[in-house]
Amino acid sequence: MPQDQTIIDERTLAARLSDYNELLKFRLASLVVFSAALAYLLGWDGSVNWLQFTALIVGGFLITGGSNGLNQLFEKDTDKLMVRTQNRPLPAMRMSSTEALVVSVLAGGLGLFLLFYFLNFKSGVLGLIALISYAFVYTPMKRATPFAVFVGAFPGAIPTLLGWVAATDQFSYQGWILFAIQFMWQFPHFWAIAWKLYDDYKLAGFEMLPAGGKTKASAFQTAVYTFTLIPIGLFPYFFRMSGIVSAVIITLTGIYFFYLSIKLLKSCNDNDAKKLMFGSFVYLPVVLIALVLDKI
Repeated sequence: MPQDQTIIDERTLAARLSDYNELLKFRLASLVVFSAALAYLLGWDGSVNWLQFTALIVGGFLITGGSNGLNQLFEKDTDKLMVRTQNRPLPAMRMSSTEALVVSVLAGGLGLFLLFYFLNFKSGVLGLIALISYAFVYTPMKRATPFAVFVGAFPGAIPTLLGWVAATDQFSYQGWILFAIQFMWQFPHFWAIAWKLYDDYKLAGFEMLPAGGKTKASAFQTAVYTFTLIPIGLFPYFFRMSGIVSAVIITLTGIYFFYLSIKLLKSCNDNDAKKLMFGSFVYLPVVLIALVLDKI
């Protein structure tokens, strides 16, 4: 029996579940689901339909997990080359490609079923587009061009639009405003991560920074995209989705986020990239929570 098969067969139930969690990356999916859930609350008029809300959350986790699993399946060879991914189930040979494929397809398929059956057709279509575009378009582009970040921003921004459509069954302008905020947020978010992990990405042949390296040009583009969040963050106020309180909170948060990007532009060091990365983790939840609380 091959050594890798022996490792797979000897896994305990706890180890197997741990590997599934690492394959599907449910912890990473929490931010995605959080965005969709808050967008749903923004769109819902009246008392919340808790069955639909639960289906959105569980379905969102499963679709995102399925997408992550397919991503790891397609990148199992490059994952062996990067320090941070070498111990994932596939490159570490704790899981076979067949098992990873079955788990990922089942997770994604069940998630899509929940959206189509318990929410509405539009929500299911958005979930399907997110899964396909992430796993089958963005993933193979990562080794080809930094433009992959732009492509990946589309499935990455779908959760807010999905949450709005799940609540309203409409592709109305409010949903697209939420989509625009999350779409633009992803550039400084991901480029800060790519800056911090530049050496690791380079080992696998990934060129993820906009100007091909940790340069002033890459930092400048990051700052430009971060700045756009300040005016875009005011769209909910100008289009009467929210009031002045959330507008002030969102603007101040956007200014601070931009300040962090300027610090990176001045220093071009990993420490300021790390601060920008953590700033991105703060920005999006603050914006969405502020909008929901302002509605209440």
